[in-house]
Amino acid sequence: MRLEPRSGVSRVAMLAAPVLAIAATLLICAVLVRWAGAPVGRAYALLLEGGFGSRFAWSETLTRATPLILTGLSVAVAFRARLFNIGAEGQLYLGALAAVAVGGQVDGAVAPWAEHLPVAVHFALMVAAGMLAGALLLLGAAWLKTRLGVDEVVTTLLGNFIVLLFVSMMLDGPMKDATAMGWPQSVPLVPELELSKLMARSRVHSGLLLACALALILWAVNRFTVFGLHMRAVGANARAAAFVGVPVRRVTMWTALLSGALAGLAGVVEVAGRTSYLTLDISPGYGYAGVVIAMLAGLHPLGVVAASVFVAGVLVGADGMSRAVGVPNTIADVIVAVALLSMLVATMLARYRICFDALRKVA
Repeated sequence: MRLEPRSGVSRVAMLAAPVLAIAATLLICAVLVRWAGAPVGRAYALLLEGGFGSRFAWSETLTRATPLILTGLSVAVAFRARLFNIGAEGQLYLGALAAVAVGGQVDGAVAPWAEHLPVAVHFALMVAAGMLAGALLLLGAAWLKTRLGVDEVVTTLLGNFIVLLFVSMMLDGPMKDATAMGWPQSVPLVPELELSKLMARSRVHSGLLLACALALILWAVNRFTVFGLHMRAVGANARAAAFVGVPVRRVTMWTALLSGALAGLAGVVEVAGRTSYLTLDISPGYGYAGVVIAMLAGLHPLGVVAASVFVAGVLVGADGMSRAVGVPNTIADVIVAVALLSMLVATMLARYRICFDALRKVA
């Protein structure tokens, strides 16, 4: 048995791949749901209702999808240029820390250096600080890769743990909120710097519109700009790209800056839109989930939005399903993981055909 590339990949096959992947995921996970002693039909109905069945469900799904879109875009941009960024989690936390450092209160008021700044300028500085922090973190890993040949998977993954330890030190030290009754959290943001709500009596904020706008912009960059062409060329074959004159190192470094900035922005958006302060549990793994989302979307920026809403809906709906029928809410993680594997298999079958060579007897 061997895989043979198809002469042409039809658009219909590529569009059908996600649908078939989701169908296969539901069939496989149905076995686990039944094994847990719950009726499959009711469990899936509750999952769907919990994630998408009401105004409140949609608000929670979209709230959780917002940082997932940004981390998914971060990973998709990096992977497109074959820069395997597994450090979006650390970049998110560092971006959130930088946002609080610039936009946080000092003794219950605006920092002295920002007292006379217009709110728009202060907000722009906060966003820029968060994006720059995430960008510089990934830039270091990209430099080590291009100059010294160090595997970026290792450096970005280990960087997550270093950043979390650094954030923990800051929350227990210089940036600790003295009014938090000993709880390790940062000082709150200045209220004027918080993002506005999109729906009354909900947590959905304007960061969702920003994330969707960035997905559209990145699609246009990938499709219509020279930089997008260079990223695709480096991702397809770096040696061939260098042979035809593409500046591989420069493209890799700029890609790192863009990818890290998007992950850092996810941290800014979470602080400014949802919590208003930083804690060590601000992210339940949004950075790692970004890898899954990028792969589910086939590294397509617009597909990242759809994949993020799907993953967020599963995560939100699993809580209600767990309470109603007794299925562990960790089934959500299993569904997302199986969906990723199913998507990879479906995409492979769309691009390759399985050939069975005739068995020959050796005399």
